[in-house]
Amino acid sequence: MALNEATAHELRPRLQQREVTARELVQATLDRIDAVDGQINAFISIDAEGALAHADEIDRRRVKNEPLGPLAGIPLALKDVLCVQEGRTTCGSKILEHYIAPYDATAVSQLRAADAIIIGKTNMDEFAMGSSCENSYFGPTLNPRDPERVPGGSSGGSAAAVAADETILALGTDTGGSVRQPAGYCGVVGLKPTYGRVSRYGLVAYASSLDQIGPVSKDVEDTALLLQAIAGHDPRDSTSIDLPVPNYLAGLKDGIKGLKVGLAQEHFPAGLDAEVATAAQSAAATLANAGAELVDVQLPVAGHPEYCIGTYYLIAMGEASANLTRYDGVKYGHRAKGDLNLQEMYLRTRSEGFGEEVKRRIMLGTYALSAGYYDAYYRKAQQVRTLIRQDFEKAFTTCDILLSPVAPTTAFRLGEQTDDPLQMYLNDIYTASVNLAGIPGISVPYANGADGLPIGVQLLAPPLEEAKLLRMAYALERTTA
Repeated sequence: MALNEATAHELRPRLQQREVTARELVQATLDRIDAVDGQINAFISIDAEGALAHADEIDRRRVKNEPLGPLAGIPLALKDVLCVQEGRTTCGSKILEHYIAPYDATAVSQLRAADAIIIGKTNMDEFAMGSSCENSYFGPTLNPRDPERVPGGSSGGSAAAVAADETILALGTDTGGSVRQPAGYCGVVGLKPTYGRVSRYGLVAYASSLDQIGPVSKDVEDTALLLQAIAGHDPRDSTSIDLPVPNYLAGLKDGIKGLKVGLAQEHFPAGLDAEVATAAQSAAATLANAGAELVDVQLPVAGHPEYCIGTYYLIAMGEASANLTRYDGVKYGHRAKGDLNLQEMYLRTRSEGFGEEVKRRIMLGTYALSAGYYDAYYRKAQQVRTLIRQDFEKAFTTCDILLSPVAPTTAFRLGEQTDDPLQMYLNDIYTASVNLAGIPGISVPYANGADGLPIGVQLLAPPLEEAKLLRMAYALERTTA
């Protein structure tokens, strides 16, 4: 097995015992990027010089037996929506094409403290707005399993980079499924933690009440390892949860005997792709064989796309329209040129700087928040959001974990849905409600379709129950390993 094909937990003892140096591992990763990323386009920027210099520093410290962090020497990629001091942070947009962040996001600072080696920034749908990674100013990312298919979005670059062995670990962000759906499409593991479990400080906002940073990795144990490094309270994020972080690795392999897995009939409608439905039902049976108990639950609001998709997009677009007002050509970022008055400069800057999908969401969000429409749209969406959260709360009184598909189909073809925004939005029918409720969810690769494309299974847990969620995911993964 090539070094870049291994997992972080496989590489850690080899690095610690000096069988492999951090420089060798980073160089193998950079060589892989050079070999394949021209076809995949998973990265927006690469910091080869900085990564190799950091690797040499790790190797020197290891020779001197100095204390090292739990991710020492492990290459890691960041979705290009996370600020890195003195590095480009583009959000996949022309308007931030040349923006250099003045500080590190908290998650990035925690990764540096863990001695992870940041190799570059991954491609994404512009400002995290998309389900296919086709909306990037820097061109679409392709699915490594089939370059004619999308990798999912908006964290498509992170998922594709991990799936193509261009990095060992990656971070994405999940606003309505943007870690879990691309993980499902690319055949890797993607986790959305509980809202507030990971600091959002230094994460460029799309929808502030929904965004959450999450790990993308090759297996569940690596996911637990990466979550351990980035979770925790941050006083700079007012939504950060001030509670101790459990040891996510401690009980990972304890088994699932006696745990209850809930299945909601609303997640298996008549029109669901047969292969996707079969994979999810097979996964449930597999967990039952491993000792879990299957129970039926109901999600009368959260399980219906006509409620959760409309609610999600109204709230997300409303928050986006407010968050993106800061990009005006005055403070930083792209500014339109010419002999323009202030209003003309604002208008042209935003028209030139934002892509079509971002402009669509800003306009729809502004409309939903406008006088005369706020109560009918945004306020009503917030009321339905409460019902969605209550649905999950009730379901978790009778089960420990919920199981569902990740997406209604396997990865679709490039360009297949770009002219139909509503169809694109419906790819989030299984994931968006999770962000509305603020609960954790994980996508685990389980099967392949007849076309050879991965099919992921989604597991959900009550707030702050990531340890139990990871234990269930690990048990499921062991059955397919």
